[in-house]
Amino acid sequence: MANRAYLRVWTRDFSQTTLIAQFARFLTTAPLSASENAFKELVVQPIDATELSLAEWDLKDLGYGAAEVAALAAQHIDLDSAYIVSAKWDLWSFDVETLKWMNKPEPLTLTCHGPEYDGGLAASEGHFTADLGFEHFFTGHGGLLAPGAASNPFESSDHPLEHTFRQWMSVPANLKEYHAKTRANIQQLFGWVEAIEQALPVERSELWSEGEENFEARLDAILAKR
Repeated sequence: MANRAYLRVWTRDFSQTTLIAQFARFLTTAPLSASENAFKELVVQPIDATELSLAEWDLKDLGYGAAEVAALAAQHIDLDSAYIVSAKWDLWSFDVETLKWMNKPEPLTLTCHGPEYDGGLAASEGHFTADLGFEHFFTGHGGLLAPGAASNPFESSDHPLEHTFRQWMSVPANLKEYHAKTRANIQQLFGWVEAIEQALPVERSELWSEGEENFEARLDAILAKR
């Protein structure tokens, strides 16, 4: 199963009275897809992930933005609840089977953790989190890009798709394009983090992934390589 990447954000003065306002500002920063530029769903999750949801709204085709979603969430303000929003954002992805690039909408999940949700999960996981999608959108596959900074260097196998991929990337022009498209994804992500820091009283933020020991360092290395 492919590794996933995440963003965690902690803010100052996060409380029951500021939660909805900060949540709205967080949602406002989201780089929504050009073709699907509205939020898709809001779920209010009480206590922890094992509980049934308290409320769910299917927002497809309603065109709801940050203000409308925050207004729905405000109907169920509770320190032990999480507010989970589904959306899409545009990322470059490489199809190994067709050997073609696509810039298309990919799932983006945004969550606001009440400070008492799941035993105080927010302290370790962030007041706000984003499931960014597959790690390779930002690192490329294996250690192909900036291999010296990779925690998971590419290991060769006999799989036909991998063989095709390696052959394709052995052409300098193809590898250069792979690097450029991956850099574009990273730049969009970094631009979003900057927008969050401007919109919210951010105490700290963290980018991490399931496959990299230091995800941010890997992204910096890919950006730095020309």
